[in-house]
Amino acid sequence: MWIVAIAWIYVVVLMAATEPTVVGGIMTFVFYCAVPLSILFYLTGAKRRRQRRQLAAQDRDKPGNKDAADDAAGPSASDGDGD
Repeated sequence: MWIVAIAWIYVVVLMAATEPTVVGGIMTFVFYCAVPLSILFYLTGAKRRRQRRQLAAQDRDKPGNKDAADDAAGPSASDGDGD
């Protein structure tokens, strides 16, 4: 997928370079390249984000996990200023 995205960026940069004004070139790049690719990468990354969330939940729920035990015990009495 990366090769397709890089090729699309190349094509849109060339399209933007042929625009008669700088503003037109910037608008072409933003609306033909930046916005569509950001939406595409967001949608295709949903599976990876879901897997990371599940792994984090599994790590948090493991018995013997020090961080989970500290969270369950609540905040400590010290305020952390070294007194």
